[in-house]
Amino acid sequence: MKLTKTFKVFFENEKSGGILLILVTALSLFLANSVVSADYVAFWNTQIGHHTVTDWINDGLMTIFFLLIGLELEREIYKGELSNIKNAALPIFGALGGMVVPAGLFLLLNFGTATQNGAGIPMATDIAFAIGVLSLLGNRVPTSLKIFLTALAVIDDLGAILVIAIFYTKSIAYDNLAIAAGIMGVLFILNRMKIQNLIPYLVGGFIMWYFMLSSGVHATITGVLLAFVIPFSGGSSKTTSYKLQHFLHKPVAFLILPLFAMANTCIAINTDWHEGLSHPNALGIILGLVVGKPVGILLFAFLSVILGICALPSDVKWKHILGAGMLGGIGFTMSIFVTILAFTDPEVITYSKIAILIASLTSGTIGFLFLNSILKKKHKKHIDHKHHSNA
Repeated sequence: MKLTKTFKVFFENEKSGGILLILVTALSLFLANSVVSADYVAFWNTQIGHHTVTDWINDGLMTIFFLLIGLELEREIYKGELSNIKNAALPIFGALGGMVVPAGLFLLLNFGTATQNGAGIPMATDIAFAIGVLSLLGNRVPTSLKIFLTALAVIDDLGAILVIAIFYTKSIAYDNLAIAAGIMGVLFILNRMKIQNLIPYLVGGFIMWYFMLSSGVHATITGVLLAFVIPFSGGSSKTTSYKLQHFLHKPVAFLILPLFAMANTCIAINTDWHEGLSHPNALGIILGLVVGKPVGILLFAFLSVILGICALPSDVKWKHILGAGMLGGIGFTMSIFVTILAFTDPEVITYSKIAILIASLTSGTIGFLFLNSILKKKHKKHIDHKHHSNA
């Protein structure tokens, strides 16, 4: 199976973006716990209008991230790996298991408590981090596994977006929501009229974002909705959708996500930080991401193949799917995003973020070591077989 040009560009951007995210997260944690800690934390809490710098990043800039996710999802559905239902079924079922099992494990520990609202936290996979770690294994990684993990992470993000829209909307101002829906309708008509100029869509999208923000539904949902009204028209490199997707890759990977990571990991870690990890909330996040993700992904993918709904690609084995499931436990961006929406108590948010960082680091390390081990064996067997043939 050959990588399509679009997928290859996407994979390369996510790879370098993931490495950058690791670096800025480490930098942010260092600054938040250094002599400049007070100034550093205060900077992200600086008020601009009625919102802090962090709020503008989380509610504003992250909408652009979700716009890119929407454009990628649309391309995958119409032209990419998800356009063929047989190919799409495996990552869809894997993603479903990777959401249901972690949420179930979290609720097992938190149901009926003040923190049960955090069930959406371990459901997400961070595309940039997961692909960043997978890319460290080089060309030994089967092409189908790269596609599986990428598609799974995109579907996971869609699941997280739906969870945000349905479960993390506290109160709705229906008049503002109706105006946002009306603007969406106008943009859809422009799409049907085959208007290719991007400006009316971006202007309409900005106004829709404002009213969505005022409606109580999380404003970042606007990004995904906008993506599906921007003209796709067959998806060639000359279309409005493709040009915007191509343009957004670098600003999102190298500016927006690093800013989000820095703003949301400026955590001043106290000497008693580990005490919060014994709370059911933190345990649920760690258990959900580290254990629930690989178990859920492998189990649901296996059942879908056993039931004949889809087939395992010829260049992939079940142990590869398990390794990808481990990398799926890198929640980071989306997990932190859901945390901010799920809780209001600053202490709970801080301990949740620490749990996400620990779980993501653990999942990434275990996934890398496991895949490195089995891919090395495969590589070694190939070399041994070659030497044997030559002899």
